[in-house]
This record gives sequence, C-alpha cells and structure tokens, in this order.
Amino acid sequence: MDDFGQYLRSLRDEQKLSLREAAAKTGISVSYIMQIEHGKRKAPGPDVLRKLAVAYNLPVRDLIKAAGYLDEPKAGKAVPSEEEEVDRAFRFAITDPRFQLGMRITGPVTIDVKRFIVEMYERCTGKILLPGD
Repeated sequence: MDDFGQYLRSLRDEQKLSLREAAAKTGISVSYIMQIEHGKRKAPGPDVLRKLAVAYNLPVRDLIKAAGYLDEPKAGKAVPSEEEEVDRAFRFAITDPRFQLGMRITGPVTIDVKRFIVEMYERCTGKILLPGD
C-alpha cells in the first residue's frame, strides 16, 4: 500500500467514525491515529493494527497486509519459502501480548516447533497466519 494513512482514513470514513470515536473504540489516542492518517507516522505494529481491525470491522490479516507486513511478491521477486512463511507467522504470533503470557521460549527454535506454535495461535485466536492452512 503506497499510502497507508489515506487507506486507514478511508476505512474510518466507511465506518462513519470520528477520530474521537475511533480512539474510544480502539484505546489508541486521537493524535496517534491522526498522525498515521496524515502520513506523519509509519504504519503501526501488529498490536495497534489488531485494535484498528476490530474497530473498522476488517480482518486483521487485511490490515496487516495493507500496512506492508505481508507484501505480495513483486514481479522478479522470489516467493518466500515455506520456512520464511512459518518464521514470519511465528514472529507475528509471539508479538501478541495475550499469547505471550503462556510462552517461555529459550534458545533456538526449530521450524517444526515454530509451525506448532503458529498452529496453536491460529486455533486459539481463529486467525489464519499461514496460507493454505
């Protein structure tokens, strides 16, 4: 997405929410939402995007993709390997504060363990992080 801020503003407008109403629904400050919409801040991280997705009645994956975290492969660019997809989904899952509470990861984690953690995250949250699952 070239201009995430404008996209975010259009979503808020579609929901007919004022900045104050969006802030109240998300717990995100009016000034922070306004800075994102005006392009003064880069796209926020997954925690903020989750809150915005709920308020704007949008699947969180769509908003994360629009923010540039799940870019589609461009012409001439290699498609991510399965291991890269699992690693990306794993990093997303472990940044969710609600999911972090039960995790005690120490040392290196194999791809199979990462896949298992992502699958548990998907089952617990109902979100789909890995394509084809």
